[in-house]
Amino acid sequence: MLKDITLGQYFPGNSPIHRLDARCKLMRVVVYIVALFLCKSYFSYGLALLFLITAIALSRIRLKALFKGMKTLLIIILFTALINMFYTPGTVLAKFWIFTITEEGLRNALFLVLRIVMLVSGTFLLTYTTSPIDLTDGLESLLSPLKKLHFPVHELAMMMSIALRFIPTLIEETDKIISAQKARGADFESGNLFRRAKALIPILIPLFISAFRRAEELATAMECRCYHGGKGRTKMKQLHYHMIDAIAAVITLTVFAGIIVLRSHGL
Repeated sequence: MLKDITLGQYFPGNSPIHRLDARCKLMRVVVYIVALFLCKSYFSYGLALLFLITAIALSRIRLKALFKGMKTLLIIILFTALINMFYTPGTVLAKFWIFTITEEGLRNALFLVLRIVMLVSGTFLLTYTTSPIDLTDGLESLLSPLKKLHFPVHELAMMMSIALRFIPTLIEETDKIISAQKARGADFESGNLFRRAKALIPILIPLFISAFRRAEELATAMECRCYHGGKGRTKMKQLHYHMIDAIAAVITLTVFAGIIVLRSHGL
């Protein structure tokens, strides 16, 4: 299960989505997320889904990689869908014991599942097609107006990038610790809930120690390279907007405007 978590991974490539400026991709994701929460009908969700499928096809990222990352969210998605399906008032379709299935409940459950899956897929697509360095530079550039308020923009962008970068590393470390504990006879699957929680202690303690050790090593390496924050720093790779970024921005805004029009007409 841990190996199915793909958040934070980067798949190098030369697709049109990979070549987009990191700032453009970040803004597109934000607009896309806002558009998802504005969707209220099959037409608007269909338009958002078409936009997502097109982006995935252009990125040349395999669907297997996207669905693999969804496995860890499957329980949450099913639970929220069932809650909406059984406890939404409306036209009753079926009823048994304390559960009532309504037409509005089925509709809300379907839309909720679509929204979560599409939101997570869009976010995964950002990290899959953007290197951590480009992501850091893009965040810093977008948040640069806050520097006038003495906000530590560079440090914030660096922390977010490092946290995202170390997710796969910590997952791999956790998997190794679990395998080592199982080889020593540890049992993580039998017993009640409290016993299973207690069995996680031999995993959590080494994991925390490993995480703190990696953090200390990273801090030492940054100090040895005379890192002192964003003040006076220069960048080897400068971000520049190109024609492909303008085209992507126009398409994104067109889809966003289409969803708003569909919402205003109740479609």
